[in-house]
Amino acid sequence: MNDPRRSLPSVDALLRAAPARALLERAPRQLVVDAVRDTLERVRLDPAHAPRDDGAWGKAIEAALEERQRLSLRALFNATGVVLHTNLGRAPLPAAAIEAMREIAAGYSNLEYDLDRGARGSRHTHCSALLRELTGAEDALVVNNGAAALLLAVNTLASEREAVVSRGELVEIGGSFRIPDVMARGGAQLVEVGTTNRTHLPDYTAALTPRTGAVVKVHRSNFTMHGFVTDVSVEELATALGEGGVPVVSDLGSGLLLPLDEWGLRGEPLVRDAVRSGAAVVTVSGDKLLGGPQAGIALGKRDVIERMRANPLTRALRVDKLTLAALEATLRLYREPARAAREIPTLAMLTTPVERVRERATALQSRLASAGHRTSVVSSDASVGGGSFPTSRIPSAAVAFEGDAVAMEAALRRSEHPVIGRIEDGRLLLDLRSVPENDDASLASAVLAAFA
Repeated sequence: MNDPRRSLPSVDALLRAAPARALLERAPRQLVVDAVRDTLERVRLDPAHAPRDDGAWGKAIEAALEERQRLSLRALFNATGVVLHTNLGRAPLPAAAIEAMREIAAGYSNLEYDLDRGARGSRHTHCSALLRELTGAEDALVVNNGAAALLLAVNTLASEREAVVSRGELVEIGGSFRIPDVMARGGAQLVEVGTTNRTHLPDYTAALTPRTGAVVKVHRSNFTMHGFVTDVSVEELATALGEGGVPVVSDLGSGLLLPLDEWGLRGEPLVRDAVRSGAAVVTVSGDKLLGGPQAGIALGKRDVIERMRANPLTRALRVDKLTLAALEATLRLYREPARAAREIPTLAMLTTPVERVRERATALQSRLASAGHRTSVVSSDASVGGGSFPTSRIPSAAVAFEGDAVAMEAALRRSEHPVIGRIEDGRLLLDLRSVPENDDASLASAVLAAFA
């Protein structure tokens, strides 16, 4: 029996054909050659779908070329209903932050140059004044993410010393990274106190020795414990340990600067309140509830922040000019809380009334229905994500598709402009809570193109 793969054209033959010659005029030769080889390999694996003529071969090679030229990091639509989706890049930036990055990226800047003195400056000055203003902290330092801020604090205060922490706070923070591992990399010897569900103040004080460098409090942001539970607040610890001079490090996590109680989101501590608690250092993330770029922010006592700033590890954890530009622009919006809630996409998505989300879902459903797609608008439960408000469910609305949910989900995910939804009860849902409103028209076009 003849193997159809024996009759496949050679690489050279395909390159000489008109369609490939046209591709060579707009792409590097090696890239086109690789695309031809990719196409041939796919046909060898599935010879039943081999192209029948030069035109079909050309289209297949062109598709392979486009795949090779496609950027690895791509923009997409988050229609999962999880607003701070870690896998999808967490917080989308406000327009002010995007413009600030564009301006700074286009040329030179005073990243480490003091314009007043005409001499070398420090990148650590650019956001510190705003952070002091907004949080009440004596000083502030920005590094590349929240785990880095905790690592730096522990390394500065407890390297080759002991760090006391409750067993109930030795949590995993995502991606299999665990708080005790981060702290150990900071050079501290962990001293675990209490139990998983109950830790008392005497558990901490009894563990103190001359080798104690710090007591670490970790906010359990991605889960909650109820029932037979006892905890010790940062305020209690700071008061009890103040006389002994043992600093408290509070790893807060989410970076919430505005209360969201009126929208039903309660229980997440405000950064300003955490700073007032008496902790020597409070560490938060910039790309969670704060709604800015990925960054770790350390807030606290001036002498402790100065020690952290002088730590050689800080250079390895420092942020670039684009992060500083985006973070500063985002923070400036918080000077007007109403404007922050309106212009910071994370806050806007979390606080949009469910009636408005349903109106948008209805508009999307109508456009899809007019193109022949069988859809309906259904009520949905969205979530905050990013390890924040773990038990809160936000009323939302979604467009539900009839048909093969798995196939439709894959088609949207693999399209030119990917759309990520979720499958629930056998139906594909596109939840509008996690889609910025000004993306609605583009989302509709992307869905129609994917299904075309």
